Amino acid sequence: MQISNVQPDGRTVHLRFTDTTDGDFAVDVDHDELASRRAALAPHPWTWLHQVHGAKVVDVAAPGDRAAEEADAAVTSCSGAVIAVQTADCVPVLLYGERGVVGAAHAGWRGAVAGVLPQTVAVMRSKGCGALTAVVGPAIGPECYEFGEDDLALAAGALGDVVRSETSDGSPALDLVAGVTAQLSSLDVTVRRVGGCTACSGSWNSHRARVDTARQVAAIWIEEAGADVD
Repeated sequence: MQISNVQPDGRTVHLRFTDTTDGDFAVDVDHDELASRRAALAPHPWTWLHQVHGAKVVDVAAPGDRAAEEADAAVTSCSGAVIAVQTADCVPVLLYGERGVVGAAHAGWRGAVAGVLPQTVAVMRSKGCGALTAVVGPAIGPECYEFGEDDLALAAGALGDVVRSETSDGSPALDLVAGVTAQLSSLDVTVRRVGGCTACSGSWNSHRARVDTARQVAAIWIEEAGADVD
């Protein structure tokens, strides 16, 4: 899935959400194969992360900077710096501002509760991003996400009761996409949703539904005016 947004300064923000047809983007697959897939998706140096379901955000100062750090989000204002997160049910969030600042966040339920999205937004705003838009990608839906009552109460305490839902068979469930959307909206971020439920559809990898070890990726970068990568 490809989305592009032309900025007032003429640069273009490119957003990419992969599916299973694009191959496996898990960070522990064959290095050469992974490098080839990344280059086909975004032909620049990548900053990828060892994700730990926390709230740490890295500020990427140059293409490829801070790759492989333990964190769950990255932010940059540097052209040609691809920042990316890997998912297989967790919520991928790509953000861009009107002044050439972009972000990528991996929002599993623990990371969302820990505050990875408010942290990402705060770092972007500290860089003068202006008005923010977030694109929320494919993630597990509540119909497939049965959740224990204790953890559901914890998530609701951080994200609001909007996360309380039911599975397709009526069991208590977590609506993480709704919680992420509500949290971003409360931060005055415009939210757009793309994709569907990773567990319901074989179009995406799902750890919970199929114990998939492969991962899709959400990547974002800024391209200088006049460049053509499509």
